[in-house]
Amino acid sequence: MIQQSFLAAIQPHRGMLIQIASAWCAVREDRHDLIQDMLVELWRAYPRYDPAKPFSTFMYRVALNVAISASRSRSRRPVAAASFHDPGFDLAAADQDLASGDDDLQALSELLRRLEPVDRGLLLLYLAGHGQNEIAETLGISVSNVSTRLHRLKLKLSQGAKP
Repeated sequence: MIQQSFLAAIQPHRGMLIQIASAWCAVREDRHDLIQDMLVELWRAYPRYDPAKPFSTFMYRVALNVAISASRSRSRRPVAAASFHDPGFDLAAADQDLASGDDDLQALSELLRRLEPVDRGLLLLYLAGHGQNEIAETLGISVSNVSTRLHRLKLKLSQGAKP
């Protein structure tokens, strides 16, 4: 019953995991591993989810923390967990879309991979249309920090400097 509730909560936001994994990993197999790690951590954290808050914020926070942790330490710890195979997560199709996508999408993916982990998460959330308050809550930083980081990122991008 709880597994069905969990899968139902994740289903509308599954693209978010693919988006985050694509921003963190250039290699397909690494993206798949990262998504599996995200799903495992989401499953573990699900009992602590507060239904009074948007599930997408909870999901972003957990997924970004997993991605940031993975980028800091590439060593994978073995995890014993239930299989989260879901036909709704068509990773092969997502990979194909990314590979056949326009040059702007590929350039954005490359740009995101060059950013520091917190800036990468911040820019992903900003591009997904989240407000500064929600970004701050998701990343666990202050609203003024979000504002400052966004301003600096925009300056770097507008000047064509490498982040």
